[in-house]
Amino acid sequence: MTVEQSAPPRDRPDVAVVQRRTVRLLAGTQVLGGTGVTIGVAVGALLAADLAGTAVAGLAQSAGVVGAALLAVPVTRLMTGYGRRPGLVLAYLVGAAGGVLTVLAAVTGWVPLLFLGMLLFGGGSAANLQARYAAVDLAEPARRGRQLSVVVWATTVGAVAAPNLAALADGLTTGWGLPRLAGPFAFSAVAFVATAGVLLIFLRPDPLLTARRLTADPGVTTDPGAVNTRSVTTTDPGAGADPGVAGAGAGPATRPAGSLRAAWAQVRRRPAARLGVAAVAVGHLVMVAVMVMTPVRLHEAHHDGDVLPVVGLVLSLHIAGMYAFAPLVGWLTDRLGRRAVVLGGAGLLLAACAVAGTAGHDTPRLAAGLVLLGLGWSATMVAGSTLLSESVPVPVRPTVQGLADLIMGLAGAGAGAASGFVVQTAGYPVLTLLAAVAVGPLVALALRPVPSRGPGRGDTGDVPDEKE
Repeated sequence: MTVEQSAPPRDRPDVAVVQRRTVRLLAGTQVLGGTGVTIGVAVGALLAADLAGTAVAGLAQSAGVVGAALLAVPVTRLMTGYGRRPGLVLAYLVGAAGGVLTVLAAVTGWVPLLFLGMLLFGGGSAANLQARYAAVDLAEPARRGRQLSVVVWATTVGAVAAPNLAALADGLTTGWGLPRLAGPFAFSAVAFVATAGVLLIFLRPDPLLTARRLTADPGVTTDPGAVNTRSVTTTDPGAGADPGVAGAGAGPATRPAGSLRAAWAQVRRRPAARLGVAAVAVGHLVMVAVMVMTPVRLHEAHHDGDVLPVVGLVLSLHIAGMYAFAPLVGWLTDRLGRRAVVLGGAGLLLAACAVAGTAGHDTPRLAAGLVLLGLGWSATMVAGSTLLSESVPVPVRPTVQGLADLIMGLAGAGAGAASGFVVQTAGYPVLTLLAAVAVGPLVALALRPVPSRGPGRGDTGDVPDEKE
């Protein structure tokens, strides 16, 4: 991609046009990708329980969370050099491979293959999570929360329907000879491949490369999100080269080298970045811990023939809480501030643990607790991701975002791995109590004074450091 100010206006689409097209494409692919991710989440714990017992159900499910966390590192390094598009495509294809291996594990009954398949299946989650950052690359500062939330919200369509499609996919594929609970993962693999194909063809120009070129141009403000009328010329997408790659080797401002150590240094010296990382990590930890064991809790009160529809309904309501209100959460994030929404999310997580933990086998009350859990996750995810993205400079954003998703994934994976053992030894109410305790440090951090930048101001991440 080259910045060309002498070209005719009709040949130079402005950044606002590129941003609108990018957000629409990301929203569309989130529908398909979200379906693939959620249909696996809906039955993953049940499949693991069938093959290896309840104690390892959470451990197998957490393998997908670990996979998403570990894949965030190579994916964001690929993005650092070549843009968002190849990183997202790679993550979805890895997720598809994981879905195929999980089907083979169900067929053979081989538990180690199940763990490997679930590990790679996390690629779909990694791609879905990284897509939210792509929506912020070219967003105006005053609309960052809303732009990010649109992509999060788009997952609602596929994610809410996915748990209810699990029974349909399972019934269809058992007729083909596949064992129970294998069909949903086969469907997920197809969805991931289709999503990767759409992104490979249509995510041009790449939003991250466009933002980086505008930041490196001395004639442009350092915040590409504030450049609503800036025009850019891209290479022909049909030529096979990604727009912007031609200039990727021009210098460190265009193609910066990144490492997790450097990313951690950026986070440590920026209080706002620390809060952003903590918000997404704690919100994800609590959500995973409670959510992955809820299907097992429901199974205790329902027969085998009834459990899938009940699980599908409860998880659909939970996922609606996660995604359906994201635009409202994004608007509040821009209107009230990032920290206020993080605190609100923490309160919702505490309420969710209280309701679900005292529900017993009351399915409607469990469903209400899972809705609150989803709302709390949405608030911490949208506000935390927005705060993190605007708190660090453009050249290092992908690496810092990858670090945040790694920490978030490992936190969720640890919670998921421990949840099965906690439920088996102490019960579901104790699990929700421990999850509530985990929210405490986030509340304490959010209540500390944090230097803020108004949502209408440009922010390159050069925020003043807080005095310790």
